[in-house]
Amino acid sequence: MRKNRSAALAAASFLLVAGLGIAAAPSAYAGTPGGTHADDRNSDFNGDGYEDVLVGAPGATVSGKKGAGLVTVQYGSSTGIGTSKVARFSQSTAVVAGAAEAGDGFGKAVATGDLDGDGYDDAVVGIPGEDLGTVADAGGVAVLWGSKAGLTGAASDWLETQEPTAGEQFGVGLAAAHFTDETPGDLLAVLDHDDLELFAYDSAAPSSLKERSSTRLSARAEQRHILPKSLTTGDYDNNGYADLVVSGVTIGEEEPGHGWSTYLSGNADGLKYERDLRGGPVTASGDIDNDGYDDLVTGEPNSPDDGGETLTGGLVGVRYGGENGPADEVQWWTQDSPGVPGTAERGDGWGTDLSVADTDGDGYADVAIGAAGEDIGTVADAGAVWVLRGASAGLTATGAKSWDQDSADVSGVPEKGDKWGGQVRLTDPNRDGRFGLLASAPGENAGDGFVWVLSAGAGGITATGSWTYGAETLGAPSPGAAFGAAIDE
Repeated sequence: MRKNRSAALAAASFLLVAGLGIAAAPSAYAGTPGGTHADDRNSDFNGDGYEDVLVGAPGATVSGKKGAGLVTVQYGSSTGIGTSKVARFSQSTAVVAGAAEAGDGFGKAVATGDLDGDGYDDAVVGIPGEDLGTVADAGGVAVLWGSKAGLTGAASDWLETQEPTAGEQFGVGLAAAHFTDETPGDLLAVLDHDDLELFAYDSAAPSSLKERSSTRLSARAEQRHILPKSLTTGDYDNNGYADLVVSGVTIGEEEPGHGWSTYLSGNADGLKYERDLRGGPVTASGDIDNDGYDDLVTGEPNSPDDGGETLTGGLVGVRYGGENGPADEVQWWTQDSPGVPGTAERGDGWGTDLSVADTDGDGYADVAIGAAGEDIGTVADAGAVWVLRGASAGLTATGAKSWDQDSADVSGVPEKGDKWGGQVRLTDPNRDGRFGLLASAPGENAGDGFVWVLSAGAGGITATGSWTYGAETLGAPSPGAAFGAAIDE
């Protein structure tokens, strides 16, 4: 249960969204800009110019409370990330909002952004299992503020929905970016199983964050019933403002399990609903063809086949950006696409997670794809990771690579339920212009969880010299921690 609530939370305009699309689409709604550009990756907590890495371990036992959860921060440097320049936070950390309780899931979702526009990025931690009074799993969000010394729990902020309900899981999805020119910090978007709520920094308020709008994600548009699951941001129309994509899956009797996303464009005066797009519930963004427009990549790890009865091995879609945002046309990829290593098999989960960034410094963003359900030999759900390359003509299988725990130079052995590739992140913590790969296996060691580090060179990602670490390596409790269940993008 939380210790304190931001006194600055205040209701703003409420907008109706139906089936992940606004029923009567308004022209705009209030948002907030950041002190950085729309394409800033927003993960430099101490302002030293090096990307930092935020990892969630929502299953960790904290203060004797199983599943209370924690997060770790590894600060980047000229030599990248390591296991010494590290910070750990939980709801048992002094002055962090809330108290550690069993099943809270602190760190099940994480995001970063410069919410107060002070030049230091801030960490946002979702706690979807948080109980509020007698309301079970209502959810909450903790904001840890960045500073010259890095993240600090001091004066952390607490956010919750205004009218919590049981099982709402506020904080199950998070994103922050420079969407518009209305306030000095990045706008924070918080997702639960029904709504999208937007928060902005207000320096004049008694506490720092206040609600700007709440968007109901009901289920009426075009007879689709959508369960929202994730958020991503990118500047798809290249207007200097980040855009927001809300992604989920259809539920109900008609076409269940299909991915759909809603595109909201960022503008000087606010976010504006544009249209719904096929694809999801996993999303990531980056400029694959280096044309100045970010591209939207969606993953559907449990994609139903055309008959809706059996599951394919997973589906990844690419929509290229342009003046009107993500294109209506989509380029679909599977493990059966020409040149992609492997074979699509039921339950692979190809597209479990995605990350988009330039791994070889050629100016074209590449796409990392996790498949947590991939079988390695006879070992079920051991997991694997792919990287497909960006090029002037778009995503290509030329030079595509894949790895698993049976690959040369990758430590460990495939084990049932490891789910290697459950999270993937391309990151450049040494600022050399080439983004290396973090691949997590939340199921490793019977659910302790580990993260693998694969470096990037002139030829892109390589397993040579790869290494791995877990919560215990960083001085945090490890049993059942599911370390790596969330890694900030």
